[in-house]
Amino acid sequence: WCLTDKFDPSSELHKKLALDIEHGDGIAKLFGTDVALQAAKDAGFEIEIVSDIAHETTIGNEIPWYSYLDVGMIDFSGLQGFARSHIGRKFTSNAVKILEKVGIAPEGTVKVQDVLTTAADSLVAGAKIEIFTPMYLIVGRKPLN
Repeated sequence: WCLTDKFDPSSELHKKLALDIEHGDGIAKLFGTDVALQAAKDAGFEIEIVSDIAHETTIGNEIPWYSYLDVGMIDFSGLQGFARSHIGRKFTSNAVKILEKVGIAPEGTVKVQDVLTTAADSLVAGAKIEIFTPMYLIVGRKPLN
């Protein structure tokens, strides 16, 4: 997972999205694609292919990777679609609050759900403005000599 060249470290929005992704997905620090590429080179690999396949549109890849996280792209064709909708999220949030309050769910479950929801929303927002990619592909090979 990387920040792209479109990430602006002086943008409060960009910094907030990156921080929310890091926090919600258990990532200590997101680095730029330039850092990832340099790390591969520093490890001695000869770079063959470099591509951000999350933001490439090719045949068979017309649906964005984040579509299942984006509440604006959900259809109601099943329980999963409902669960990811605005109404479904509200229902789940209230159910978790009740379960925690009556002691069925452990204390802190509501906080965890809030963090995960924020992370999902930040992943979608970061992907839409192309400052974040979960699919930065580096293909390298070990030098023959």
